[in-house]
Amino acid sequence: MKSLNSSAVRSIFAIILGLILVLWPEVAVTYLVISIGVCFTLPGIFSLLGYFARKRMEREPDPMFPIDGAGSILFGACLILMPHFFVNFLMYILGFVLLIAGAQQIYSLIIARKWSIVPLGFYIIPVLILITGIMILVYPFGAATHTFAIFGVATLVYGCSELINWYKFRQK
Repeated sequence: MKSLNSSAVRSIFAIILGLILVLWPEVAVTYLVISIGVCFTLPGIFSLLGYFARKRMEREPDPMFPIDGAGSILFGACLILMPHFFVNFLMYILGFVLLIAGAQQIYSLIIARKWSIVPLGFYIIPVLILITGIMILVYPFGAATHTFAIFGVATLVYGCSELINWYKFRQK
């Protein structure tokens, strides 16, 4: 059985995230920040548990306390307990993610030109994603809910176009 390509997996996750952000933009913002907090907290907990649960060997120096694990737990707890505070920072991060996603798609299409003819229409969606990322970075707080809905649509379009590009160019 062939393994699923990273482009296909990335596009599926982008489509799911886009649908969530379009259907529930107000709630999705808060839960997105909380999810990021959980993603910081869990590795920190595992790091601390590993430190305290390790077996002590004779003549072996004690390892240093995992400060990064404790810091990860504290930062994750802040994100989980105060998500509305971090939503403001998230706007800039989401704009930057769209900027990178659009640039990555344009770059992938430029690379694909070495193997196949890439029609000009394939560049329209990545350019629009790039422009959306720039607009979110320039006007992050114009309308936060609308910005997340726009980000959701752009993410949905990115996921669909990435899936189409993966399907069209996977043989090359």
